[in-house]
Amino acid sequence: MKLAEQIEFYRMAEGKSIQMLHVGPFSAELISLARIAEFSETNGLEQNGIHHEIYLSDFRKTIPEKLRTILREPVK
Repeated sequence: MKLAEQIEFYRMAEGKSIQMLHVGPFSAELISLARIAEFSETNGLEQNGIHHEIYLSDFRKTIPEKLRTILREPVK
């Protein structure tokens, strides 16, 4: 199977969400995601959709400590 045949597309209707700029390696994202979860719980919000990420840095050209990723969690 060709790589192009493995791609899946999703239509996402953005609504209310919590987002955070994570700076650092992908392996440390769990720390930032825990902060998002804590904020959500403190403010009475519930997950409402698919978590997604927006990569601002090219991981092929950026050292892990300087990677910039927007973490976004849809909530209600």
